[in-house]
Amino acid sequence: MKKHTIDQVIDLAQTLKLKSIDDSLIEDLKLSVKEDWTTETLLYHILEKEKIRKDKSLIKGLITRARFPQIKYLETIERKELPKDMSVILPQLETLKFIKENRNIVLTGNPGTGKTHIATGLGLMACKHGYKVLFITIHELFTRINESYTEHSLRKFENNFKKYDLVICDEFGYVKFSKENADLLFNLLSLRAEIKSTIITTNLAFEKWGEIFGDPILAGAMIDRLTHNAYLVNMNGDSYRIKETLKFNQNVTQK
Repeated sequence: MKKHTIDQVIDLAQTLKLKSIDDSLIEDLKLSVKEDWTTETLLYHILEKEKIRKDKSLIKGLITRARFPQIKYLETIERKELPKDMSVILPQLETLKFIKENRNIVLTGNPGTGKTHIATGLGLMACKHGYKVLFITIHELFTRINESYTEHSLRKFENNFKKYDLVICDEFGYVKFSKENADLLFNLLSLRAEIKSTIITTNLAFEKWGEIFGDPILAGAMIDRLTHNAYLVNMNGDSYRIKETLKFNQNVTQK
């Protein structure tokens, strides 16, 4: 059988877009000689590195397409500062079992208690496990719904929306809905009910949802759909951001 040079192997790897082979083949070959690897061990080592590279590329793409406004990992949150209910339930949520079971999470509480950070952290963790995630504020969601409606592409938007493994709807309650928008939102989120997972962050208690929907009956139906077999977490507590600001100013005055 014809023998081939390392340069020929690298050229072929480049043609196949096997970047990890291209980058480190020579080092791998030297290591295989030094440690007396079998051909199978060398091949496995090379392919394993290619798999790691492709996995990283996939995760990076999922995170980019999720459109997180900020990258906030669960590891960076001060857990001792979290509201009690979240401190208790967070280890369970981190298993991502709620996604496998198609369960929703509703985080309710005053601003600054970590709702968006937790939701983002869970979303990033989901991306790392290969799940397709979308992060979107309610204001942006309405914009995209209305644009799709105007362009007669609402059905396409709905079909794409219900395919996400996890949708994070942030800032629910900061915008009042028109009757038309409330109906469209209800229909959109209903498509995911018990089929896919949705995380809602809101500063409004359920009894006030009628105010933003402008229709207590529709609000009740929405709450029923979103909360069925869902994790309902009370996030009321002292503002984490205010605590951080006070701590910063205290450090400044002490210098």
